[in-house]
Amino acid sequence: MPENLIAGPPPTFLPADPRAQGLLDAGTPLKEVAASCPASSLAWALLAEQALDAGEAVTAYAYARTGYHRGLDALRRNGWKGHGPIPWSHEPNQGFLRALRALSEAAGEIGELEEAERCTSFLSDSDPSAPLKRA
Repeated sequence: MPENLIAGPPPTFLPADPRAQGLLDAGTPLKEVAASCPASSLAWALLAEQALDAGEAVTAYAYARTGYHRGLDALRRNGWKGHGPIPWSHEPNQGFLRALRALSEAAGEIGELEEAERCTSFLSDSDPSAPLKRA
């Protein structure tokens, strides 16, 4: 059977992070989780969401940008070539996608409208089913 060259790259599925998840499940404060597991996009995303909820857009932006970049590193280590699906339904991907969403929201709040739109587009392109807004 010939290779389908139109299908595009396969989805990227990040590995689980049991250490960070265990700390989160145990109720460890988010700053401690991020300090202990700095590669965890989820820890940074949760810190960003917490800062957004507190009205601290600049702090949220910094946390979200950290989670976004740590997520890009993880994606590349797992075969992502800069494009292609990153399914929201795969729970370990949600840390990166949540950081991306928080970065979009925080960027919008500080007036970085081009970055906010770019991040929203990246999120939608990664997985059209990913929630673009927090509940």
